[in-house]
Amino acid sequence: MSFIKFDPDNNFYFHHGVSKRVAETGASWPHYHSLYEIYFLEEGNCTYIIDNKVYNVQSGDIVIIPDGIIHHTKYDNIKHSRILINCICDYIPASIQSSISTGNYLFRNPFVTDEVRKLLDKIENEYNLKDSFSDEIISCHTHSLFYLLMRNTESCIDIDDGNRVIEQAVAYIKENFASDITLSSLAKMFSVSPEHFSRLFKKETGLGFSKYLNSLRLQYAEQLLKNADDQNITKVAEICGFEDSNYFSKKFKEVYGISPKKVQKKSKGDEK
Repeated sequence: MSFIKFDPDNNFYFHHGVSKRVAETGASWPHYHSLYEIYFLEEGNCTYIIDNKVYNVQSGDIVIIPDGIIHHTKYDNIKHSRILINCICDYIPASIQSSISTGNYLFRNPFVTDEVRKLLDKIENEYNLKDSFSDEIISCHTHSLFYLLMRNTESCIDIDDGNRVIEQAVAYIKENFASDITLSSLAKMFSVSPEHFSRLFKKETGLGFSKYLNSLRLQYAEQLLKNADDQNITKVAEICGFEDSNYFSKKFKEVYGISPKKVQKKSKGDEK
């Protein structure tokens, strides 16, 4: 199981191929970065759950996710090819960073797909070359990629294919995850049976309701443990929506590989 927060060790990360973690499980754990994410699907299809919205991503689509936005992917069919980039904001033109943060995360424009592929190929070549000029050249190519996308937004195909019930449910969970949310209460809210809601949620997001809810609670807990001095573990569990602090500690360690107490000590510099 992966960490909820994932950042590469360097300022620019490039990967081309199939993610073993996703290929094994079908769905990634909801997570966020302090970097931008650029995702290009070469072949296959997948579902991207970004913030409160569900996107059905097709071959040729490109997804841009700003830092701090919770997201995860689900692959209905394991066979796929994609390019993934994580980078700091320096690789993105300052003049268009605000445009990227408006919530329009998916770009579907077959008129520029070939040009997008060529630019990504150039970035990959420089990333693998890694000589003294590569970083600046990569920056030039990523700038060109974003200018290409922004210049051609008017010719993008409108995308409105997510399941509205699940989008609304995800939005509600995000705003109220610390409350006493249950599968039955959400199903009632949307006038469907708990069984139907459970199947639909898993189908659209790739994760069970409880696992998705816990992922948001644990992420908030991680932030509290790192940023609040001397916060009682039982209190943190309660604030994040866990009634049982032992259950909270168990789930936290399953995801992060470390106990809440040790995270707290590390954040204060008490433990190396």
